[in-house]
Amino acid sequence: MESVPVRCPVCSRDHAYSTPAYPCPCGAPTTPPLLPGAPAVQVTHRSWNDAWVTVRCTSCGREDQWPQPELCCPCGTVLRIPVRPVAAAPAPDSPVSPAHIPLPRTAAHPRPVFRPMTIRTGHDAVSAAGLYLTWLGYRDVGRPGAGPASGIDLRADGLIAQVDSSTRPATLRAVECLWLNALGASVTGVFFSLAGYAADARARADGVGLPLFVIDLTGTPQPVNSPAHELVSTGA
Repeated sequence: MESVPVRCPVCSRDHAYSTPAYPCPCGAPTTPPLLPGAPAVQVTHRSWNDAWVTVRCTSCGREDQWPQPELCCPCGTVLRIPVRPVAAAPAPDSPVSPAHIPLPRTAAHPRPVFRPMTIRTGHDAVSAAGLYLTWLGYRDVGRPGAGPASGIDLRADGLIAQVDSSTRPATLRAVECLWLNALGASVTGVFFSLAGYAADARARADGVGLPLFVIDLTGTPQPVNSPAHELVSTGA
């Protein structure tokens, strides 16, 4: 794990910052490459663009957006740790299959036909998503206690899910919040929506490997990005 010395420009306190590791979809731990010798920058204003950095996995070469490394000094100052920019990747000698698409299972057991439930209310949408997750093989699928935090509508063994039953496409903020909640809990995050997704939300989900599904009024979820197709093909 990479570590760099960091001095707070406000109180001059010295710290040793170790960058966190995040799981690449290929399974390898990935860390933002810190920039040795560059001074930390005090955070006085936040924006969604500044909160993310591009990181390339050293194992498969995949580039994703990960949280910008930050450190909170005991004096109350939030410091942004500089990260080395990602250089252009060299052209591969031969075609490389996408890292997030696994090889077919050699002894997969076929699932029975999914039996949907008609959706008339938002409650029905959550129930349909729960049935679908159970069909995929997740155990103990259920709703969290009263007043679920951060929009989490369903929990299972190793999974959290959000179900957007509104008439507007799911937003970038909603997708990012679910992904960060799943990342913090070290579980899989899955998003279901009745009205689809905004273009930037779809792009972010593709970048971080978050499965997206659209539920039609028959109650049948349909995968809309590669991580979702992968989840359907492999199951829980």
